[in-house]
Amino acid sequence: MKPLSEKPTYTIKQVADRTGLSRQVLRKWEERYEVVVPQRLANGYRVYREEDVQLFLLMKRYSEEGFALSQSAKMAKSKRTSAQESEPEDTYQDTILRELLHHGTNCDELELNLLLQTAYHRLGLELYLQQIVIPFLKKVGDNWESGTWSEYQEALSSLVVRDQLVQVRRNFQYREGSPILLGACLPFELHEIPVHIILLQLMLRGWRTVMIGASPALGAIQSFVEKIRPDKVLLSASTTLPFETHPGFIAELDRFAGSCPDIKFYLGGHGSLLLSNQLKLTHIHLIESIDEV
Repeated sequence: MKPLSEKPTYTIKQVADRTGLSRQVLRKWEERYEVVVPQRLANGYRVYREEDVQLFLLMKRYSEEGFALSQSAKMAKSKRTSAQESEPEDTYQDTILRELLHHGTNCDELELNLLLQTAYHRLGLELYLQQIVIPFLKKVGDNWESGTWSEYQEALSSLVVRDQLVQVRRNFQYREGSPILLGACLPFELHEIPVHIILLQLMLRGWRTVMIGASPALGAIQSFVEKIRPDKVLLSASTTLPFETHPGFIAELDRFAGSCPDIKFYLGGHGSLLLSNQLKLTHIHLIESIDEV
């Protein structure tokens, strides 16, 4: 840590590059939470010390650990000296997540791809999903919901993750004779990334998986089932949109499941659980965890 008497040398752009935070967020944190008080040049430009950069990084770390921004700011300011010096070194996971968020902020598709590939090869599939992909996607969603990120930043980062997961699934080696599981979003359901993650987790348990993409056409699920005759079918509804847009669809699919007694059908996701008391399913099993599959 450099002393407070150090002459400020960093511009707000340089602080943004160091921390992975946008200039808009830096200004908001200064004005709303007073985490740092930068000096200003005669022309009004902000200038920062190394200590200011470290305080921003510490507040960012606390917020990524789940603390509210107001609490993160208080914790960061209370540890200006000794606590900062005793902060443990970043883990590999912390470093990768911070860099992913930085490149997502900058919409750097190439760097996002390279980081995700590196993490996958270093950690292996299970840890890669649990320690990198899922935490990153949660932070991407939080940034978009809070307004820290634009829709374009959120969409680009999500698409890069989706493409990476698709590539991993395509290159996964199956044992001969592995049971087949068909995974699908319901019609009008656009959230396919959770399905990719779940199918990869099931592949680690010995399943060979086939995926139907987001918002399949009405009748597409039945056609796929008739064509490949999977052992199990896992359906996903992250929202209630499929049930609201085509109310009779799930009843039709439930009747179809009843005509395939040798195939087990499962339905999960937040949207389906919200309407669990209204769905009246006979042949499709409503589940809360892939352990039930």
